[in-house]
Amino acid sequence: MGKTTEKQQVKIDLSMPVRYLKGVGPARATAFAQLGVRTVGDLLEYFPRDWNFVPEAIKIGQMQEGFSATIVGLVESVDYQSFRQPAIFEAALADDTGMCRIVWFHGGYLRGQLKPGQVIMASGKVSLYKHQVQMTNPKFMVLEQGCLEPAEYFGGGVYPALARLSGRQIKRIIRPVLDNLSELVDELYDEDFRKRTNLIGRTDAFAWIHLPPDEGKLALAKRRLKYDELFLMQLGLALRRYKCKHFSAAAAMNYTNQIDSRIRKRFPFLLTGDQDNCISEIVADMQKSEPMNRLLQGDVGSGKTVVALYAALLAVANKRQAAIMAPTEILTDQHFISMERYLKNSKVRRVLITGGLTGKKRKELLGQIRNGRIDIVVGTVALLEKDVKFANLGLVVIDEQHKFGVHQRLKLRKQATPHCLVMTATPIPRTLAMTAFGDLDVSIIKHSPPGRVTVITRWIDSHNRQKAYEFIRERLKAKKQAYFVYPRITSVEENSTIKAATDGWKNLAKKVFPEFTVELLHGRMPSPQKGRIMAEFRKGRIDVLVTTIVVEVGVDVPKATIMVIEGADRFGLAQLHQLRGRIGRGEDKSYCFLFAETESEVAKNRLEVMTRCNDGFEIAECDLRLRGPGELFSTRQHGLPDLKIANILDDYELLVLARKNAFELVLRDPALTGPEHKNIRRALLAKLGDSLGLADVA
Repeated sequence: MGKTTEKQQVKIDLSMPVRYLKGVGPARATAFAQLGVRTVGDLLEYFPRDWNFVPEAIKIGQMQEGFSATIVGLVESVDYQSFRQPAIFEAALADDTGMCRIVWFHGGYLRGQLKPGQVIMASGKVSLYKHQVQMTNPKFMVLEQGCLEPAEYFGGGVYPALARLSGRQIKRIIRPVLDNLSELVDELYDEDFRKRTNLIGRTDAFAWIHLPPDEGKLALAKRRLKYDELFLMQLGLALRRYKCKHFSAAAAMNYTNQIDSRIRKRFPFLLTGDQDNCISEIVADMQKSEPMNRLLQGDVGSGKTVVALYAALLAVANKRQAAIMAPTEILTDQHFISMERYLKNSKVRRVLITGGLTGKKRKELLGQIRNGRIDIVVGTVALLEKDVKFANLGLVVIDEQHKFGVHQRLKLRKQATPHCLVMTATPIPRTLAMTAFGDLDVSIIKHSPPGRVTVITRWIDSHNRQKAYEFIRERLKAKKQAYFVYPRITSVEENSTIKAATDGWKNLAKKVFPEFTVELLHGRMPSPQKGRIMAEFRKGRIDVLVTTIVVEVGVDVPKATIMVIEGADRFGLAQLHQLRGRIGRGEDKSYCFLFAETESEVAKNRLEVMTRCNDGFEIAECDLRLRGPGELFSTRQHGLPDLKIANILDDYELLVLARKNAFELVLRDPALTGPEHKNIRRALLAKLGDSLGLADVA
């Protein structure tokens, strides 16, 4: 035994930087940091991507043809036969019970690695060659003094690695840490709860996830660690929800049949059953002094704006202000135009605030908002600026809330404790609704109002492009309008295969549709220019609008019946569905053409889903399946850390169980002060305290 080093004497704890572990040091610590591993706690949660199960080592004399085996022996001879086709490297391995021939095809690379006199371990399938046991292309390892147990070289976890940090090196570094699990890992739940929920101990779970004795124990380890991850996430959401409802008070809104009748008279149509149900849920929330925290989701064109305006008018009827925030100026303009249509000749005072509003006019409007002389304010993120102050803010409506970060949403609410309604026209799959938006109550408008036509969608390849142009030409002659949407504003490079709006506009205006008015609209244009172009398009003075995803949401032009999406394979399903939702707003047949040339199977699947499906909720589920939760489950949007082992799709039943248990716990012990919850509280703060603002949980 060598003398104990200073590094070995350091007491390991979860917060200790990995650089102080044996075998790491500054250089490997830098490599670990690239993998997101900075502390011992991170290292324990650096889970394998796969696992190998290797038989325990046996004697050569016990090997049987057709079975896999692991053996340890002395290399007696080696022979590289370059003349063979293919060339082979052969070794004779012996122990005190017999001899085994080992052959590696294309094994020239082993000439410098394997030498007579070495002790090696080999693992592979056993065959017979001239009545002698043989292994072909087995895994092997030269054994050194003080090595791990032989089976641990090949068995256990297979880790995502880097060129500077191999999976085998990671395994060597993690293995000694596992010996300290009893000191490092706290149990979160009592034995009775673990039995009821079929969960193994947390210490065993960490041991078996890295070095599972068998596949059954690996499955138990995965289930326990996935549950913990989902439980702590749901607990954080449950606490955030509890704090919102119980530690702050909103204005309880008075609601009468007279108020309801006056608001409904503003809409020149009957509301749908879905709209009425959502309004009932919102009204019930706003009548309480607990702040409403509700998500309103519905497909494109389902009538969410009307429901939101109803809520805003209920606030105004109670002498409170309402703020409606949207991510783009085009969408805020659309909201304001819709609102003006419904509120024409009403006494409700409303204004539009965008980044383009400056100088004296802005100062004057902000003064009116501050003094309570404005009832409804519609705006972009400009509403978050410090100089925007409300006299008595009663309701905040945030449209297309997935475009905003969670901290932006909270910033608007800090000015007061208003009721909050967040909306999305991107239907959210149930798994995401329970995770990214798990602290919100959910209202759904499933069906569109009568009169909405089904949009016919076709995938157009290069051979049929000309036919599509001719079809569009006939529709333009009939005084219909068209969108052409491109993935980029300009070409990044000359030979880029990605279509750009500026190039497309020139081509369409000069060569394809020279007899029609073709205009360009994109996000880099000055606000007045964008406003003018959209106004001209709404009035029917522009036939073809060439644009980018700036028109993804909120633009409502009934005569626009054609949507062409260039490079459609470069858009996600949800985006494609949003863009398609810009047409079919009137009574005329509408068509969406997906122009795309692609070899990608994922892109082809997306395009095929679009051609056969118009249901946004079904499309959202398909999008989640195709893209995976990682791409949609962005930390920026919900403030939660990424999941390391659980998957909200594959582990849905576990997610439901974790959510139920977490919300029940918060009802019993909202501050987690019970001594039996000490370890849960500590784990929650370590995992989520900063991201969810839970640092005051004590």
